[in-house]
Amino acid sequence: MPRKRATIREVAQATGLSPAAVSYALRGMQVSEETMERVRAAAAELGYEADPIARALASGRTGMIGLLCGSLEDLWQQSLAVGISRGLREKDRYALILDAFGDPARERALAQQLRDQRVDGLIVQPIDPAAAFWAELCESLPVVAIGDSITGTAGEVVFDNRSGVTLALEHLRALGHRRIAVLTSTQASTPDRPADVHVTAEADRLGLDIQVATAPLGLAGATAAAHELLSGDKPSAVFCFADSIAYGVYAAAQELGLSIPGDVSVMGYDDHPMSGLLSPGLTTVDWDIAGIVRAAVRLISAAADGGARRRRVMQKPTLRERGSVAQVTEPS
Repeated sequence: MPRKRATIREVAQATGLSPAAVSYALRGMQVSEETMERVRAAAAELGYEADPIARALASGRTGMIGLLCGSLEDLWQQSLAVGISRGLREKDRYALILDAFGDPARERALAQQLRDQRVDGLIVQPIDPAAAFWAELCESLPVVAIGDSITGTAGEVVFDNRSGVTLALEHLRALGHRRIAVLTSTQASTPDRPADVHVTAEADRLGLDIQVATAPLGLAGATAAAHELLSGDKPSAVFCFADSIAYGVYAAAQELGLSIPGDVSVMGYDDHPMSGLLSPGLTTVDWDIAGIVRAAVRLISAAADGGARRRRVMQKPTLRERGSVAQVTEPS
């Protein structure tokens, strides 16, 4: 005969706690680490498994958190999605992951779809953080934004893009680079993204000749964009607003018989684990993806449980120097 499902009351009796305290412990809330470990050990021994349907009916919550990615062609966003999914699972929640494919209209449709599916909250790395629909959505659903600020969110993990851009451009300038191409996935319909705004301002301050071009996050599209850029009067360095785009620059340089960093220096912006395996390794800006995951999961969990106070985490960058950027030996 199949074993009878253990109840939360049996776990409470085994631990000497109330059913409410056991429930909090199993969800990682309002109890000490020692209590959580004791309760989870007892639950495992008894074979207790929470009934998701019963929990949803009792609490009015689904246990699902929407995770809306700007584009899963970006390898860094893939890593972010994996980390957040695992982090939510540790909080006894599940991620419903959707991909906006870099399309602002699709981003809006998917965000509204997740709200209509009654997820308990939404984590988003927005394509268009200034879009008007966010304000209305945030009134009906706890939202945590990653990367760029959105008005009305329950929380946000915001990148200090000014510092990140400054780190990158000052590093290139110190090595003699004056003509620098910037490859960004930003579309014409979302021209106000902070990183793109800051790169123009910092280029003016540092006296740099900047050429900004659009490149898709997928390897084939990024390679094509980089191939066009490097085929003509090429810059001395290419600064990419995603390591995934930088991989396309590597591929294009190889196709064109150009060496990195001998013929062109390349710099990324998010330090994906793959970046250290390239030859030469990619110099990039590290945003501490593990810290971003922890902060986003913490913020959305608190918001989904009714936390009302809006919280903001500012993520500071560090420069990860490898071999893809070299000193300019002659004026470019």
